[in-house]
Amino acid sequence: MATSAEEEKQQQQQQEMEKLEDGGAASEPAVKYRGWKAMPYIIGNETFEKLGTLGTSSNLLVYLTTVFHMESIDAATLLNGLNGTTSFAPIIGAFLSDAYLGRYASLAFASIASLMGMFILTLTAGISGLHPPDCNIGETCRKATSWQLGVLFASFAFLVVGAGGIRPCSMPFGADQFDPNTESGKRGINSFFNWYYFTFTTAMMISATVIIYIQSSVSWSLGLGIPTILMLVACVFYFMGSKIYVKVRPEGSPFTSIFQVLVTAYKKRNLKQPKDPKQDLFDPPHLSSLVTKLPHTDQFKFLDKAAIITPKDEIKQNGLAANPWNLCSLQQVEEVKCLLRIIPVWSTGIIYYVAVVQQSTYVVLSALQSDRRIGKDNFEIPAASFTVFSMLGQTIWIPIYDRILVRWLRKITGKEDGISLLQRMGIGIFLSIIAMVVSASIEEKRRSIALHSPTLGASPGGGAISSMSSLWMIPQLLILGVSEAFNLISQIEFYYKEFPEHMRSVAGSLAFLNLAGGNYLSGFLVTIVHTTTGGHQNWLAQDLNKGRLDLFYVLIAAIGVLNFIYFIICAKWYRYKGAS
Repeated sequence: MATSAEEEKQQQQQQEMEKLEDGGAASEPAVKYRGWKAMPYIIGNETFEKLGTLGTSSNLLVYLTTVFHMESIDAATLLNGLNGTTSFAPIIGAFLSDAYLGRYASLAFASIASLMGMFILTLTAGISGLHPPDCNIGETCRKATSWQLGVLFASFAFLVVGAGGIRPCSMPFGADQFDPNTESGKRGINSFFNWYYFTFTTAMMISATVIIYIQSSVSWSLGLGIPTILMLVACVFYFMGSKIYVKVRPEGSPFTSIFQVLVTAYKKRNLKQPKDPKQDLFDPPHLSSLVTKLPHTDQFKFLDKAAIITPKDEIKQNGLAANPWNLCSLQQVEEVKCLLRIIPVWSTGIIYYVAVVQQSTYVVLSALQSDRRIGKDNFEIPAASFTVFSMLGQTIWIPIYDRILVRWLRKITGKEDGISLLQRMGIGIFLSIIAMVVSASIEEKRRSIALHSPTLGASPGGGAISSMSSLWMIPQLLILGVSEAFNLISQIEFYYKEFPEHMRSVAGSLAFLNLAGGNYLSGFLVTIVHTTTGGHQNWLAQDLNKGRLDLFYVLIAAIGVLNFIYFIICAKWYRYKGAS
């Protein structure tokens, strides 16, 4: 796994030669890639950070309803907003990292912010004055004071800042430690991605079982204190490797080139469309070996005007435009076209995630009002731990697809990947619709049993617990997990391959931006449904037995069908990067 001394020597010699060819100073020290020597610190940081934060975030709905005595509708709406903001923050973090801070500083700052957020959240559970007093079932529970909510929201704010820096930078920073110009470095990058996803999934499953069990069944103070300690260990791991990290300097905002094309195209909007783009457009020699040279495409032709040379435009001796706000290269124009082609496909992910986010909100509430006992000892599964079945679906399906199905599909389609990324994304959307239909069927059965059969007492929210086994919810979660294995992983790979290379930090944040939109849209749907059905029979009543959550799932499935049709249209229209 580690790079040999001979390979490291060859890397240094190659880098020094490249510096001389580019006019760099020979006396400048070459970048020394440590490769796998840096991985224990980076992967260790990633593992302990996920162990500390993921389990807690999955169990926040239970924490807000049982400790802070929030109504389930209010807690779900708050968490949709929080999760949306947490998922939106990476796009800001990616911008600041690429333009000003660099990935090392961004991760350092974000790790400390996450630690502060976890510490404050632990205080809200451990100090009695920072949460409402306990109350028994049937009693009127006191709501949290403004001061208590202020401290709680302060912890959320730190966690948002932490996620904004960690999510878009952790994976690219790990890849930075390998030399992309050598075969060993390329193999190291691919292997790192595998280890990254492995530790990510492992940490999620441990968090969704062990840590959630401690929080729900032992003590919230202990259950939040352990993740805080794990986050501290993550920070220690990260800073221990500071001396050997490759720290890529920020090269300015990747958005500048986009704005230059849009502004210049608007300035030259009255010019005639070029007859021969190859001859009439400004296309200087392509200097970068790291960025793919893109051919001209006939989509979004109005942007071509940004590359039309007029008598006012000056060209420097090196062949570049004197003023990039008046004349852009064909390469810049085509990169903007890449982004515009991606946007419609990306937008389908927002509606897709409306189905996904239900596993952390209403699935948990359904579990609270179902029979969660298993085994002779009547061990009770924590409600928030049911999200582990979705992760299990992903974990089981990925190797089956990668090792068995892909080989079979290659023989049928003749493609190396079996099926295209867009086809895999479409399958994921279709499976999310199936998952919502199954969810509606299971919820209708759970509610019917609760209304017409003896119940098992009252849930923390006050509603009767149905005698239906909560294990009936596993199929919908497994389907949703397989759906994510198709759509989410394909999304990340799609953005990575289709985005211009120098914007891959932003590309890495797009999936989280989709999740943000999905959370916001889900919160909006919850509010609309709660408002419009809030009369005789509220679909999303505090007591799910009095509501119609099954109809809410049907509504999400119907919206998913429209999204699937829209995705098919976008996929047929899309043109892959590099295709003329």
